[in-house]
Amino acid sequence: MDSLIVKQGRVIDPASGIDATADVAVEGGKIAPAANARGTVIDAKGRLVVPGLIDIHVHLREPGREDKETIATGCSAAVNGGFTSIVSMANTDPPIDSPHLVHFLLERAKAAGKANLFPAGTVSKGLKGELLAEMGSMAEAGAVAFTDDGLCVMDTNLTRKALQYARMVGKVIISHCEDHALTKGGVMNEGEVSSLLGLRGIPAVAEDIMVARDIALAESVGGRIHITHISTIGAVEHVRQAKRRGVHVTADAAPHHIACDQSALKDYDSRYIMTPPLRPRKDVEAVIEGLRDGTIDAIASDHAPHTQEEKDDDITVAPFGVVGLETTVGVVLTTLRKAGLTLPRIVELMTINPAKVVGIPKGTLAVGADADITLIDPEAEWIVDPSKFQSKSRCTPFEGMKLRGKPVKTIVGGRLFTCSL
Repeated sequence: MDSLIVKQGRVIDPASGIDATADVAVEGGKIAPAANARGTVIDAKGRLVVPGLIDIHVHLREPGREDKETIATGCSAAVNGGFTSIVSMANTDPPIDSPHLVHFLLERAKAAGKANLFPAGTVSKGLKGELLAEMGSMAEAGAVAFTDDGLCVMDTNLTRKALQYARMVGKVIISHCEDHALTKGGVMNEGEVSSLLGLRGIPAVAEDIMVARDIALAESVGGRIHITHISTIGAVEHVRQAKRRGVHVTADAAPHHIACDQSALKDYDSRYIMTPPLRPRKDVEAVIEGLRDGTIDAIASDHAPHTQEEKDDDITVAPFGVVGLETTVGVVLTTLRKAGLTLPRIVELMTINPAKVVGIPKGTLAVGADADITLIDPEAEWIVDPSKFQSKSRCTPFEGMKLRGKPVKTIVGGRLFTCSL
């Protein structure tokens, strides 16, 4: 493993309170003192040098749907997009509901040799929402969180038990908040636009109700709840008020929920359908304000690959979800800087904060930390071209969009990768 010196970049490390032009040295896969360091020099002038980016919401589809994505292609997409660590969701086929499947993911990721993979296990056995999965043994095997993402755990008592058990093993529940009785058959956000387009709607209250429920349950048992892909005014306010009360709640937002709104569906384009759906502009603005004021803790891509054939189907039957690992940096920098968020705040949302949510020892450039580093050109303008993706999937709502800011190099444990977007 080579020694590296990343020279004279703008080093932003919110975990250490650093924002300065400096060198960062790598020795033996760890961050080393920069003074008198020797090794291969990487010229970082004009670049941001930040802790390796962390995405805590990624669907890899393996096992079961390797035609959509594999652990190897997903980890390649991660480093191509500037991410050094990812948390894989558990809704595969079969679902990740046992320790041997957690081990399977870790072994495949090690063989891939790209991004660090941290698996999440399911809350319920088989994603059926009926019985708790083997949470304790999965935690021992390496699961960092528990989630039935893709589905909401509708059984309130089971959710309560999951929060209690997760607290015992020191883990967080990642909650996909959606009342399925209200969303069944829906295609897009319910409102004036869905009525004009003649598409069945998904009401915002379906998210709001379950966010309120899960916060109340976490508050009652002292558990930790993380609200993922938050998208409504009501949900953001529920989290804001709960934090003021001292509830152990965190939240993340997806790039598509800060950069797009429901008007994107006017041409019936299935690239813009996902769950939760794109919301009205007022909800987008509420999510951005939540990112600004600390209500929302992290950015997470909700990378959800599908085959081209599936996404090309009619909008009423095409699957929900879009890819995001390779567009998140550009979309976030372009959108949030326009909204007035500072670079240190944006870096915090993508490094130390997500690391804290799932309790992994990442997200800092402090001496002795793992040498996970992302180099970003903050002024590079580029057009999103899915043919350059390392992901198997090309289903992005950002195809052809001009973005400002892109990852240029990713260092994982001292191993150097060049981004090729």
